[in-house]
Amino acid sequence: MTTPIDASGTFTFKGTEVHRLGYGSMQLPGPGVWGPSADPANAVAVLRRAVELGVDFIDTADSYGPSIAEELIAEALHPYGQVKIATKAGLTRQGPGKWLPVGRPEYLRQQCELSLRTLKVDALDLFQLHRVDAKVPAAEQFGLLAELLEEGKVKAIGLSEVDVATIEEARGIVEISTVQNLYNLSNRSSEAVLDYCEREGIGFIPWFPVASGKLAEPGGLLDDLAHETGATHAQLAIAWLLARSEVMLPIPGTASLEHLAENCEAASIQLSEAQLTALSGAVA
Repeated sequence: MTTPIDASGTFTFKGTEVHRLGYGSMQLPGPGVWGPSADPANAVAVLRRAVELGVDFIDTADSYGPSIAEELIAEALHPYGQVKIATKAGLTRQGPGKWLPVGRPEYLRQQCELSLRTLKVDALDLFQLHRVDAKVPAAEQFGLLAELLEEGKVKAIGLSEVDVATIEEARGIVEISTVQNLYNLSNRSSEAVLDYCEREGIGFIPWFPVASGKLAEPGGLLDDLAHETGATHAQLAIAWLLARSEVMLPIPGTASLEHLAENCEAASIQLSEAQLTALSGAVA
């Protein structure tokens, strides 16, 4: 079956090939990424529809809920077939919108085991360190990730919200397959990290991918392009990310079936060189 997602191309990490436009599950739990979904049946329907539309890379974390997003993914999609699930550990929760880094090796191992159980798998496709805990020696955190990889509990390792120096330190201890940092049209503070990932063949997962700031305001560049192309602001933001780099793996998230379909259609949008140049040079 041909789907818009096919136009996004693919990326391969540790022998695992996925379409570059994925889905992020952060919006499935309750407000503040805390507590149960307001509509669990809809959440399950969104996940299943994403796969029907061609999505085969789904990002989640043990702290989304906590555990709610992983539970919904298992309910909706297990057994996963060709769909790859990327989860994270390293942030614990203290209530809605409250996040605390915890990088003690014994905690990270515990959370890996819990994710294995919740997702109902023998090995995690991609296990990401959600944050590097400044209170714990980084080498201990990366060393635990290396142990999990060697033991076969995880198939690939990723990092989140890191700079180039941290990636290089980690790579001295364990193979890093992906990096997940905040990056979008209006926030490009991770440009150096993206460039590094591109040079090194590391997947770059931009979280909060559709943010566009003042560019989307009436009269802004993105708004003008939306009128010119007939695409939505979100679609243009995603299309720009996909065109920006071949290692880019956007994971737009939504709890809406309508917005899900809209996001997936972004994979088939072909921006002209002039449009790409304008967006790349824009300051939000």
